[in-house]
Amino acid sequence: NKKKNNKNTTMSAKRTVGELFAEVENLLCECESASFDATCILEDIGKIGRGNLRTKWNDRLSENDEKAVLNAAKKRSEGYPLQYLLGTWDFLTLTLAVGDGVLIPRPETELLCEAVAQKIQKKTCLQPVSVWDLCAGSGCVGLGIASLLPKTKTALTEVELSEKAALYLKKNIQRYAPKTARIIMANVLEGSDCVKESIDVLVSNPPYIPTGDLADLQREVQYEPTMALDGAIDGLVFYRAIAEKWFPKVVSGGIVAVEIGIGQSAAVTEIFSSFGLSQIQVLPDLAGIDRVIIGVMP
Repeated sequence: NKKKNNKNTTMSAKRTVGELFAEVENLLCECESASFDATCILEDIGKIGRGNLRTKWNDRLSENDEKAVLNAAKKRSEGYPLQYLLGTWDFLTLTLAVGDGVLIPRPETELLCEAVAQKIQKKTCLQPVSVWDLCAGSGCVGLGIASLLPKTKTALTEVELSEKAALYLKKNIQRYAPKTARIIMANVLEGSDCVKESIDVLVSNPPYIPTGDLADLQREVQYEPTMALDGAIDGLVFYRAIAEKWFPKVVSGGIVAVEIGIGQSAAVTEIFSSFGLSQIQVLPDLAGIDRVIIGVMP
């Protein structure tokens, strides 16, 4: 019986990798990036390895791996995010742990990291630089900034409320900044009592979707945590809280930068300027949409 069981676990699949790819791609026909998604699923969940799909085209997976690929493809066809299926996602030069309960890192957020890193490089502030990342989620913003500043000593504080998100945040900190980053579990809306020292750089990609728009988001986004998306009635509640309750903790000459939603640049600029932020810049993403607001505390 033991030999029989071993034989079953190593049994090859009926399909070649090429045939399996065609089947998966067909299952994902309603996805915008069916071919890309099918490739990721085969290479990762099928254990082929990144970039090896074509070289394994005529090979066969184990029966168990084929089954895992088809199950993942079915789940993806129902709208479940590819990033959650894979368990990791690339962001700048980082590969971050992600999954149920944490916001998926997106390319437009890389602009926020790059803008802040450039601003820090131009300053002559003493090291280490104290960076506070509010509504941290996976930690992509804070860790992304640190990754762009390899010669700068960065003391990173990740502020997060969700216990689920913190599971991934801990994994990512352990991988990329185990000695220079810490997590504080706190609600950004309730204030900055957790801050016991001055902040040099304050960054955030907060929830900014107006509550009434949540139901209209694409089906993949519906799987992401509502608390990471919902910015209250007008989508601006976190920006008001950051300005009112967190700006006072930022040193003179310190940097403040946030990601914003579509059509929010004027409103967020007004909020931030009314609480003293100066030298405010609005930066568009690659689609030409205002995406980042960055400024300096006078």
